[in-house]
Amino acid sequence: MLLGSHLSTSGGLHNALKDAREYGFHATALFVRSPRQWSAPPLTREAIAEFKRARKESGVEVVVAHASYLINLAGEPPQRKNGLGAVQEDLARCAALGIEHLVLHPGSCPDLEEGIRRIADGLDEAMETVANKRVKLLLEVTAGQGKCIGHRFEHLAELLSRVKRKSRYGICLDTAHMFAAGYELRKPKAWEETMNAFESIVGLKNLQAMHVNDSKKPLGSRVDRHENIGEGEIGLAGFKNLVNDSRFENIPLIMETPKGNRASDGRDWDEVNAEVLQSLVR
Repeated sequence: MLLGSHLSTSGGLHNALKDAREYGFHATALFVRSPRQWSAPPLTREAIAEFKRARKESGVEVVVAHASYLINLAGEPPQRKNGLGAVQEDLARCAALGIEHLVLHPGSCPDLEEGIRRIADGLDEAMETVANKRVKLLLEVTAGQGKCIGHRFEHLAELLSRVKRKSRYGICLDTAHMFAAGYELRKPKAWEETMNAFESIVGLKNLQAMHVNDSKKPLGSRVDRHENIGEGEIGLAGFKNLVNDSRFENIPLIMETPKGNRASDGRDWDEVNAEVLQSLVR
């Protein structure tokens, strides 16, 4: 498995890669700047060089960045304008650092059709500013809270059909989000039905990354609450289906599970969750 976790960049972006090496991960995710602020200090040449050096030493094969949570390309001005600038900034940082993927939540709008139009137009505008064609922008499936767009495979397919530079885009699935949105994952037959639906509507060729999280909330709740692997409503059965599905062998599986130490034995939850997933492989 190309297994990894979303790791902290406290003290420098390169520290996420150092931690990934300690865990033995082959993939990792990180924020290239604060996800809860519009502005951030510019990347220095030293920071870029240190990141690239740490990646080479880490052995990490795939790095997936996550865009700011503040971005809503389906929103009204000035929110949309701020979001557009933030996407451009995040794409530019990924290009400078040599990061190949940037994950983005599509956005939120009361009018679905208008929201999809705004998002697609914003994506095209943002992508025009990034010359580095190695950086792919991945639209993430959402849980469907409020007026969020992206909780149906049809939303993602429509967005991909509207953008101009189709080779620059992909999809990031999230087990907790899909489950909360109403896609069943637990029984082998249900898993096959869900993945076959994704294949027919969106296409597995567009899948570039997957967030691997259990869900605190039940099927179809449309509430985004992550839980440790096997501790939530999806349970071990759903993740057993995932890790034994050969279609996902080369897809980076990124855990976004709760951090900290497990109370029972004091071990780090990233270590525990990785061990649980690996134990499910037949």
